[in-house]
Amino acid sequence: MSLSSQINAPRLLTAVALAALATASQAANTSKTWCADRCDQIVIDWNQQTHQVIKAATGYQDPMAASRILAMVHLAMHDAVNAAQPRYRTYAYQPKVSTSKSGADAAVAAAVAAHDVLASMFPKQQEMLRATLDATLHDAGMGASIAEGKKLGAEAAAAMIARRADDGSQADEAYKPGKRPGEYQFVPGFDFVAAPHWRAVKPFTMRAPEQFRVAPPPALTSTAYVVDFNEVKATGSKAANARRSADQTQYAAYWYEFSDSGWNRIARTVARDKPQDLWQRARTFALLNAVMADAYIAGWDSKMHYNFWRPVTAIQQADTDNNPATTAAAHWEPMLTTPPVQDHPSTHSALGAAAAVALAHAFGGDRVAFTMASPSALPEAPERSFKSFRAAAKENADSRVRAGLHFRFATTAGLQLGEQIGHQAVRDMLAPVGGAQ
Repeated sequence: MSLSSQINAPRLLTAVALAALATASQAANTSKTWCADRCDQIVIDWNQQTHQVIKAATGYQDPMAASRILAMVHLAMHDAVNAAQPRYRTYAYQPKVSTSKSGADAAVAAAVAAHDVLASMFPKQQEMLRATLDATLHDAGMGASIAEGKKLGAEAAAAMIARRADDGSQADEAYKPGKRPGEYQFVPGFDFVAAPHWRAVKPFTMRAPEQFRVAPPPALTSTAYVVDFNEVKATGSKAANARRSADQTQYAAYWYEFSDSGWNRIARTVARDKPQDLWQRARTFALLNAVMADAYIAGWDSKMHYNFWRPVTAIQQADTDNNPATTAAAHWEPMLTTPPVQDHPSTHSALGAAAAVALAHAFGGDRVAFTMASPSALPEAPERSFKSFRAAAKENADSRVRAGLHFRFATTAGLQLGEQIGHQAVRDMLAPVGGAQ
């Protein structure tokens, strides 16, 4: 019988008996929580809640900021459960005294940690967040373990907030577009570059934003450039005669949504068939969101460093690139709207590759089949199926060429960047302690 049912059932229990139960709960095995074998759902619920809060507050228009918030929420949850019962190394929260004998409820700690991180960032949504927390903890009941869990969750959240207080995400940086061939120029529909300061944001898993800076794009006069120029020009066009198959058109649209949102949905989809306990689930989503946040940071570092133009500019202005093998098309348009940031590398590809590494690590291997819908998919093809995370990441990268948004060399560099970030993180971060798996 759980502590909550013991407390709520027995009107026959005396105050002395209730006190005895609370004392007993403190001494109990702290890996057992009020939610038993469904505690991992708390991680998934707060992942969805985080997306909803961001969308309600900002319309989910800034994926870099969203990725930072998601990483903070999930790392705080991870720290909270591992402070209650250590199984993996924590990230930001280092209790001064061991809390594993305090009897703190790990599930309560996780929920409070997520709530407090979000409440600090979205004070106007305090009421909604409080209602969600109350719903999460409705069955938790009362007692010393619940109180300790709340305390632990609040401390883990505070540690995370302090860790990221001066991480550069609130900075501002001016940007002027280039004028010479190969330099980035504003793309149609935009008169700005998205968050140029993001190149200097403090990473979550990397030593520095430039740790894995990609190799430069090929020279405009090179054969490699011509090959990739002609590919995106022919297959990424909005025109009806684009040399793109129906399937390529479908997955170009399918993967168009922000990568951080899509790969979190992949994780939730796979989680339905891949049981994990609370500790494993918290670590899975912490690693996933930490590597994606860093893929944005590292990608922005390389983008700003090379400042390379997008295909739409390159194709329309090919008569200026000093390469007789490229032909200008003044009215060429990509299949989908080009985001307002430089081409090289593709951060969409980087996030997908980093996420694939993290999820393969979490779920016991790359060959995990799944089927998932996408909000940006065409109505006639709302879902796609994949046999592995790697296959999904490769299609995700290829979609950016088929949509006319990136040169092939940018997606290749993005895949390599994401894999480097992912492999370093799963090797060095949140490692097991005491023989945990």
